[in-house]
Amino acid sequence: MNKSTMEMVARLTKAGITLDDALALRRISMTLGKWYELECGDGNDHGSWSIARGSKTGGVFTHDDDGKPYLEHHRYRHGQGKDTVSYTPFPDRETGAKKRLAKIMARYPTLKTYLQTDPRGASLYILRPGDVRDGADPSTCYSNGIAVYR
Repeated sequence: MNKSTMEMVARLTKAGITLDDALALRRISMTLGKWYELECGDGNDHGSWSIARGSKTGGVFTHDDDGKPYLEHHRYRHGQGKDTVSYTPFPDRETGAKKRLAKIMARYPTLKTYLQTDPRGASLYILRPGDVRDGADPSTCYSNGIAVYR
């Protein structure tokens, strides 16, 4: 662990979270961060790919935000025929991470969480009382909380 990670863990323990739970929150944040990166997708000269949720019946994929995750892969043919797309079942690491997060946070009823799905920063924030004004939307001030990162 580098110095900034140790400082983040220290902030979590100062907020009342045990060391074991702080380290588990770090792993959850890393899992969710990678998931959110895959949701945004990536690509190269040969194709692009991302995670899509939905269902596949009879070879036809239907998007559904509450469905099972699939790797959506577009293959570029560069004028050598029609581009193709395929959907391959993908392990659902997001749901498991969220379940582990809920189980941990149940031990800390005064703390709340905010999941930032933009993969360019921390994916998980721990919000202490007072970090978010009463009645405010956490998405407008979540950075007042403790960023949980690598």
